[in-house]
Amino acid sequence: MTIIVFGSINIDLVAKTPRFPLPGETIIGSNFLTVGGGKGANQAVAAARLGASTHMIGRVGNDKFAEELLTNLQFYGLNIDNILIDENTHSGVAIITVDDSGQNNIIVIPGANNHIGDAELEGLKKLLPDATALLLQLEITLEVVQRAAFLACEAGVRVILDPAPARSDLPLAEPSKRIDLYPLIDIITPNEVEASQLVGFPVNNPETAILAAKELQQRGVKNAIVKLGDRGVVAVTADETLFVPAFAVDAIDTVAAGDAFNGGLAAALDAGLSLSEAVVWGAAAGALCVTKMGAQVAMCDRATFDAFLQEKGIKKMNFI
Repeated sequence: MTIIVFGSINIDLVAKTPRFPLPGETIIGSNFLTVGGGKGANQAVAAARLGASTHMIGRVGNDKFAEELLTNLQFYGLNIDNILIDENTHSGVAIITVDDSGQNNIIVIPGANNHIGDAELEGLKKLLPDATALLLQLEITLEVVQRAAFLACEAGVRVILDPAPARSDLPLAEPSKRIDLYPLIDIITPNEVEASQLVGFPVNNPETAILAAKELQQRGVKNAIVKLGDRGVVAVTADETLFVPAFAVDAIDTVAAGDAFNGGLAAALDAGLSLSEAVVWGAAAGALCVTKMGAQVAMCDRATFDAFLQEKGIKKMNFI
């Protein structure tokens, strides 16, 4: 079986600075990296690095970054047969600033990601019969996300949506079918900012995260997971409410921690683990990611991951 990731592929231009500049201010940075990124590609790499057979569906542009991006994904073991090259635009670009505390600011210019559509959806149809999960994000157009989710739902494939970047207009209906997106989602995984945008009230601790998760369930989502960074993760299913504390690590760069979480979550489910166990895998994958600079280059391999879990000694999970 395989995991399908349908979404964005970017080149990340990463600047390391002591702090974020004020409006109109110029400061001197300490380091610069050019690395593969994009929420879709990041999640695909995270899953593949943990041993899951992973297909990436997406699009790059007609520029010097395209070959670098495709070669990079192949290096991490991804199947890239369904990544198209768009001759009429540039590849997606993310301009990222990371300060000394590990926090980041990101500007994304979608480029080819905005042109993902019918061709990629046709490729998705062919892969769905052998898939265990479809991972989606919001760095491509919402209409295409919804169509992809609908196809997966029809095929009986688990839909995992990372509603990022944050937006408040998620429950748009597909005009031709008048079906909202929420009921198509098996697992939604917002962080606290994204959860706040979706539900319309502040989400900043486990208690408000539970309220947000239950609100998302009221809208039709089957399972809601809210990522609270270094305060842990809340997961609400039909049967239980679970809190997983964050793993204590020295954070260097929080870029792609959420993507690592989703990749770890999907890999665990693909391996036959329960959702509660998969949340722990996601939390561990996210923790390991923040200990390195960059996005895809920060995703850990399975041996490192297993050693980390053994070192930490997974405690009994706390049910609320």
